[in-house]
Amino acid sequence: MIRRTSRVLYVGVLLMGVASLGGCATKKFVRNSVAPVASQVQTHETHLGTLDKQTQEAMARAEAAGKLAEGKFLYSVVLSDDSMKFPISKATLSPEAQSRLDAFAEKLKADNRNVYVEVQGHTDATGSKDFNYHLGAERAEAVRRYLNQKGVALNRMGTISYGPDAPVAPNNDRDGRQQNRRVVLLVMS
Repeated sequence: MIRRTSRVLYVGVLLMGVASLGGCATKKFVRNSVAPVASQVQTHETHLGTLDKQTQEAMARAEAAGKLAEGKFLYSVVLSDDSMKFPISKATLSPEAQSRLDAFAEKLKADNRNVYVEVQGHTDATGSKDFNYHLGAERAEAVRRYLNQKGVALNRMGTISYGPDAPVAPNNDRDGRQQNRRVVLLVMS
């Protein structure tokens, strides 16, 4: 009987040992599995916090720029008559366009104000959007360079291309497409 009791006791102790080892192994496994995931979650939360802060800062800068620009617009000059319309897929200035820009540069100098000129390049809708954005930028830059040659400081001018995104006429006929190939000059103080 003593032998039997010791055997039962031995088996019981053995089972309790195995059970306790299994619990430790499970905790260790969970700890090793969860730690990297918890670290990744923490990293992502930190990154999202940084992005949220950057978004808020960008929004604040945009609102400040909007407030600064309010009431600062002086006038715009749309160079879209026949003298300023660009040939298809070209960014070259005609002699008539140069004459119009000469008059515009003289007006800027005569006003003798510290103004900023935004030169907007526009295209018709034929061709790919990427090509049209590039072409609109080339047209705006051609006007900017010409005005600089006439004495308007480069730091007082900026260019932007709207490509085909801001048409003034439908692009479904030749006349409409020609009207859309233009440059707009915005003068702001």
